[in-house]
Amino acid sequence: MSDLDEARARRAIGTIIDGSAPRDTIPTGFPSLDNALGGGVRRRDLVILGGEVGSGKSALALAIALRATEVGAKVRFLSAEMDQTRAAERALAIEARVRVDDLRRGNLDTESRSRLEVAARRVEQQFPTFDALLASDSSALEHDVRLQGVDLVVIDPLQALATGGRPLDEEMASSARALKQLAVERDVCVIATSGLPQIVRDRKDLRPQLDDFGALGAPKQFADVVLGLYRQEMYDSAPDVDGATELLVLKNRNGSRGYVDLFFYKQWMRFEDMLEPDR
Repeated sequence: MSDLDEARARRAIGTIIDGSAPRDTIPTGFPSLDNALGGGVRRRDLVILGGEVGSGKSALALAIALRATEVGAKVRFLSAEMDQTRAAERALAIEARVRVDDLRRGNLDTESRSRLEVAARRVEQQFPTFDALLASDSSALEHDVRLQGVDLVVIDPLQALATGGRPLDEEMASSARALKQLAVERDVCVIATSGLPQIVRDRKDLRPQLDDFGALGAPKQFADVVLGLYRQEMYDSAPDVDGATELLVLKNRNGSRGYVDLFFYKQWMRFEDMLEPDR
């Protein structure tokens, strides 16, 4: 064990003994999820957040990034889908509860504009660092100076790290292994979103399962936490299920499994915790 690891172990033991909140824990800002994970996500852990196309994986990952910055965490968000401008639009829509289309057109009423101004001041002060996600990032990140002082790294999505040189499952497995190594060596938490390439669509229950992630079982092996996003309205046309969302804890290396209830506002791309909806 290195001197650094020994120092970390001593700090961890001291924290447990005196009953203090763990210093390696980063709240997600969703109380139900934080309770399920023992206070939040943890440094040196790999968290994989999976769901079907259109389920809102990126929106939830962005919401967690925004809420983590509010409590002082330094967050780096690597995206293959959003640049800094698009991310800022989404963040403002989420925080101000306005439609992105209305935001772009400037088609906002007085109340919405007032909420937007308040959200803009907050987001401007506390905003993750955004960068484009490139196929080489899973290995190049290890030596990236922009990780200095970072607490949380978000990869959106894991599939974007594939270079096309090997079958996708092999590349995803290699990327998951590299991201876990990155989390440990750089003392950060890594959250990676993922599609569900192996989902069996003709089964009765379409809630995500560990085997749906594919990647040769890498999420089972390397991830410390695996979360599955399930929005009932994607499969059920009944009006009373609109917005109903389950976030399933499919794997939790240091705790129990289960699920938490969220609500998704499609018009704002905003998730809210059912236990604390008016945050």
